[in-house]
Amino acid sequence: MIRPRFTNTLVLLILLTLPCSGCARDDCSFSSHATDASPVIADSFGVNIGFTDPRPGEMKMLAGGGFRWVRMDLKWDLTEPAKGRYDFAPYDRLMASLEQYDLRALFILDYTNPAYDSGKPPHTDEARLAFARWAVTAAKHFAGRGVLWEIYNEPNIAQFWPPRPNVDDYVALALAVGRAFREGAPGEKLIGPATSGIDFAFLEACFKAGLLEYWSAVSVHPYRRSDPESAAIDYCRLRKMIKAYAPATVGSGSAGNVSTRSRSDGALKRSISIISSEWGYSAAWSGVDESQQSQLLARSWLTNAANDISVSIWYDWQDDGSETAEPEHHFGSVYHPYREGRESVFDPKPAYFAARTLSSFFRGCRFEKRLNVGGDDDYVLVFRKGVETRIAAWTTASRAHRVMIPLEPGKYNGVTHTGQSTTMLTADATGLALTLSNAPVYLAR
Repeated sequence: MIRPRFTNTLVLLILLTLPCSGCARDDCSFSSHATDASPVIADSFGVNIGFTDPRPGEMKMLAGGGFRWVRMDLKWDLTEPAKGRYDFAPYDRLMASLEQYDLRALFILDYTNPAYDSGKPPHTDEARLAFARWAVTAAKHFAGRGVLWEIYNEPNIAQFWPPRPNVDDYVALALAVGRAFREGAPGEKLIGPATSGIDFAFLEACFKAGLLEYWSAVSVHPYRRSDPESAAIDYCRLRKMIKAYAPATVGSGSAGNVSTRSRSDGALKRSISIISSEWGYSAAWSGVDESQQSQLLARSWLTNAANDISVSIWYDWQDDGSETAEPEHHFGSVYHPYREGRESVFDPKPAYFAARTLSSFFRGCRFEKRLNVGGDDDYVLVFRKGVETRIAAWTTASRAHRVMIPLEPGKYNGVTHTGQSTTMLTADATGLALTLSNAPVYLAR
């Protein structure tokens, strides 16, 4: 089961805004207008789970929360119980339940197998080749069903790569898997390395070794105790690093999309996206309650959408337990107890309603731009679907305050981030006056 990884040291808050329409820009700005390549809400949102056999009503409720992706470990020891003997039956059942509700799978190729390297992370040629054979066998078994294949989970920390992380061993394993995919499953999409945090040293070592030749996207886990908007500067730095190491399209196989941007020598480079494959906030952390957790879910997804993050996976679907002071028991979007026989088989937390509301309100929209309403702490994001415009507005400031949003005169419907309708709002010739708080408000004409 996937579990969050944190130290008790607070992440320093980095104050960086998303690009503003009309604000000063540097070379770390993002696209100011939506393109056909920008992620579509809610196709890009998902959630981590820890099971292969959902209980009655569980998948229906999960899909009803607006989640379109499910991320789950595909465990080596479980699916290769003996050398060279593969059994994917538990994941066949999971895929069948996902497809019933039009959900897609992000399977993590991960962990160890007692039949190889004494149950330690693969570090010999025999174990790496065995892992690669198993991985490509899984990819071929589920070929053509839209699975994203992630090579390992947080290999940069000792919890998952004991006794200590070794980037050279990880690179050797990932290269073996990449070559196996190119040979045996060229139509399947491979991503990695799913680092705990955005570990630039680990990521650059992967890129220098040539792993971008095989990956369609780079996956990271942007956990932090600070505001989710602070991830923007990390995404920008990571995108620059990817661009520096991205291979040319010639000889790059089927992974990734062709970019129209050219290198100085005229060769096209592949466009390699960024995926946030695990990120959440525990309602048991100091300063975070369940209401604030729901706000942080919405703000992290909106931040990702505005930074062209192609898939955003929330950690976690369900609370792992009910111990009040245990942070790992309070990452979920629903509470822990299963309520058999009810329509809602879990009691939803505010985070569930936040996911459902954002996915529904902005469905089919792409990020277009951020409006300048005067303060770096104030976020007014414009999303568009055809001629239809939707707005998300909030602030990271400690106090709520009123701003003037430059919108066309007329009536606007407002919805809170958890789905409650607000009073009808009216914009005049000077714009729309709105009080911003840490809880996003959504507007539609």
